[in-house]
Parts: sequence; structure tokens; C-alpha cells
Amino acid sequence: MSDSRSFYYQQKFFSNNGFFVTSPDFPGFGGSAPLTAAWSVGDYADWLGDFIAARNLFGAHIMAHSFGARVAIKLLSKGNVAGKVVIVGGAGIVKPRTLSYRVKVGAYRLVRCVAPSFAESRFGSREYRALPPVMKQSYKKIVNEDLLADASKIQNDVLLVYGREDGVTPVNDEGIAFHSAICRSILVTMPGDHFCFCSRHQLFNEIVSDFLSGSSPYRPRGGREEINGVFHIRSQDN
Repeated sequence: MSDSRSFYYQQKFFSNNGFFVTSPDFPGFGGSAPLTAAWSVGDYADWLGDFIAARNLFGAHIMAHSFGARVAIKLLSKGNVAGKVVIVGGAGIVKPRTLSYRVKVGAYRLVRCVAPSFAESRFGSREYRALPPVMKQSYKKIVNEDLLADASKIQNDVLLVYGREDGVTPVNDEGIAFHSAICRSILVTMPGDHFCFCSRHQLFNEIVSDFLSGSSPYRPRGGREEINGVFHIRSQDN
């Protein structure tokens, strides 16, 4: 989730190892039709719940990355519709706004009043500026919703995986917070960045495969070090 192409290596690996894999494109992503109105995390969670129900996938394991993790957390906070859950590079925590951030937002709002087109083309990240207008509105709704309280309601076994070089969703921010909130979670760090499941796909797949096939409580095997309840997987070649 949210673009089926993101998990190419995982689709191939798990399909060849006894799993039936379903990988949807969320509305507005991948091959799905564009959104006609801005969606919130809750809207995407409702859509995913309907997708699971329509295909009778209750009890299936869920694997989600970054934004997809937001949707999975929101969905699972409403009830246990899944088996085990794997979250990699999970996002969903609104950090305290710094002075620099507030200054930038104030400047954007001021410029938007005078020159809206200029403001939209100069403020925000490159990825944000490339989004269609409806997706920009969705983006604002999504990133401004904190999901820590939702995470605390999850009763599934959850594997949290974060790349140690992840600068988008650092393990010391999202990872530690979600691990503290989700009562039946295991937090694992591994070599790599926000896309460690692609750059180190063999190592990631092995970690996930052990989690899905093992019994609770799960403990990673192989080269690892446990510090304060967090498992740090040592580097291996792909």
C-alpha cells in the first residue's frame, strides 16, 4: 500500500513462498482513477475496509509502508480485521511545529493572498508541488492527523521495521512512539533508509517471513542486538 508497485520484491518473494498476495492501488495512486475530492486518512481506511470485505480477506496479514501505514493504523484501530501486521517506515505522528516551520507557513499564507499561483509553485516540497490540486488537499488532511491514539487501540501482532538511515520517518521519532503505543508490537531496525524494504529486500523479506510464520512472541533470529527492547539487525548482503 498505497501503490502496488512499491512492494514489487515482496510480491514476488511471498507469492513464491506459499502466500496469496493481494496488492491494491489506493484511489488516486498507481493505476487507480484520480480523486474527485480530497480524502482523509479515515476515508482511505474506510475504502480499505470495503476492499477487504468485498474480497473476503478477513484475517489476512497486512504489510504497509509510510502513508499506507497511516491507513492500516486507522483501519485496525476500529477493529481487528487482519492477521499479523507489518509496518515499514510507518508515518503518522505530527511533530511539534518549530519556529522555522511556523515562519514558512505564515509566509506561504501571506503570499497566497496576493499571488496564489506563485505561492503554490514555490512553497512545499518538490513532491508536494507536483501533486494535482485535489491530492494537495488530501495531503494536507493526511499529514496533519496524528495517529498515536489510534495506534494504541490496535490488538494485532505488529512488526515495526525502520531503516536506521531513514530521514523521512526516523526510528527515534515514529518507530519508538508506535512501539510504545501498540501493546503487541516488536520494533526492528535494519540497514537502509525509508525504502530499506527495496534496497535490502532479501534481508527485509527474511525478517518478515520469520515474523509471519513464527509464533508469538516473535524474536528475530540471526545477527542482531537488542537494546532497550529494540532489535537492531546487523548488515547482510542482498
